Amino acid sequence: MAAHAAVPARRRVSTNGWGLPVTIGVLYGFYAEVNARDGGALSWGQFWLGLVSAVVLAVALYALRRYGRALPREGRAAAWGALAGIAVGFLYSVTGASVYSSALLGVIVGLVTAGAAFYLFYTHEDAAGHPAPW
Repeated sequence: MAAHAAVPARRRVSTNGWGLPVTIGVLYGFYAEVNARDGGALSWGQFWLGLVSAVVLAVALYALRRYGRALPREGRAAAWGALAGIAVGFLYSVTGASVYSSALLGVIVGLVTAGAAFYLFYTHEDAAGHPAPW
């Protein structure tokens, strides 16, 4: 009788929400900061570099995991490849490597990631883009 007045259940926090992107973002930010300081003392510029890169990667991962299903499998694979390539290329450029080698490494990682993601999406979805029933 009073079912309409029942208190709605609280949503659980899961790793599909912000947990995994924040964890990966924090680790990425620490790694970027360590690469930038190259064994020296920590400066405010390196601290902000690590913090901003952590936030940017965490937001990008969250957005791609949350809204990536709206893209076709080719677009979603390209988005994952672009994100991985940009992230690795940026980390390599922070070490002081040349722009060309950083870009080449980013392109290679992006292409490999996009190919692997496309294979994963293609083998785990039906023709309409729905998850496979198994």
